[in-house]
Amino acid sequence: MHPRPVTEPISAAVVGASGYAGAELIRLLAMHPAVEIDALYARGRQNTPLADEFPHLGPLGLRLIDGQPEPGVDVAFLALPHGASAELAVRLAAGGTTVIDIGSDLRLADPAAYPAWYGFEHPAPEALADAVYGLTEFARDRLPNARLIANPGCYPTASLLALTPFARAGILAGDVVVDAKSGVSGAGRSAGADFLYTELEGSTKAYGIPRHRHTPEIAQGLAAAGATVGLTFVPHLIPQVRGIIATCYLSLAEDLDDGALRDILDAAYADEPFVHPMAAPPSSKLAAGSNHAFVFAARTGPRKAVAIGAIDNLGKGAAGQAVQNMNVALGLPETAGLGSVGIYP
Repeated sequence: MHPRPVTEPISAAVVGASGYAGAELIRLLAMHPAVEIDALYARGRQNTPLADEFPHLGPLGLRLIDGQPEPGVDVAFLALPHGASAELAVRLAAGGTTVIDIGSDLRLADPAAYPAWYGFEHPAPEALADAVYGLTEFARDRLPNARLIANPGCYPTASLLALTPFARAGILAGDVVVDAKSGVSGAGRSAGADFLYTELEGSTKAYGIPRHRHTPEIAQGLAAAGATVGLTFVPHLIPQVRGIIATCYLSLAEDLDDGALRDILDAAYADEPFVHPMAAPPSSKLAAGSNHAFVFAARTGPRKAVAIGAIDNLGKGAAGQAVQNMNVALGLPETAGLGSVGIYP
């Protein structure tokens, strides 16, 4: 699809603008050359200056409002809790709005998975068949003109960017173990004892065992790439603000050396602007503040390998990928508004 000529600004609404992902979206959209922010919605914050919630965004001079957008806005980003976005997404899409759901309500194709993994009956199961799962690098042919786009979770993004090339190559066999670690911003702004500085500092903690909600999403992505394997997913909370490292332990159908593994990643991402194969294991800091992702793979033993994905959980894991999906869906240059590279150190 050819880039869309920019004649009038694209109007964008952010619903759930008082969260970390919402704030990152506002920052990115404010710098986007083809977008005009139409409205920022946050419950209970009618006419509240954005600067009161996020002082670093104060120079934008924007305000938060209570309520929900109506059909007519060009694109709506929904950054809402589980179960809160599906009905709104369907209503907006029916009115011609491109909807990008940063929450979980459109990610799983099987409606029966929601009671099992999220604890609620899906309120709009028919929408799941229409939603495009927006791991952009592997959904580019389905995104143009899509009305319902499921933005992948942060852990699945890091994991599937590392794993999908090997799944598509048909060399995964047996079990896959994903050991992932995230900065605390992935838990959102809700205060809780587990997220106090006194609990986090100097500590690393596994959580979501034995049933973390991102497990079926990663399994779904692997199956879509042609790999039906056993999956164990264990996330950890680490004492940093941003970033995810997903270290994936692979059993292979054949014995491949480091060069062959690297060739698979290089071939998969040769023309990708945001995914970068590395010659050494990446750190999460490389991606901080950006939509870039870094992947690596190495042989660890006979028919064994490790693949690593590193992203910013608020960038490629949320707001950045949402903007990337918007760009492709609306026929804009894919990199528009996403020119920032990582902040280092």
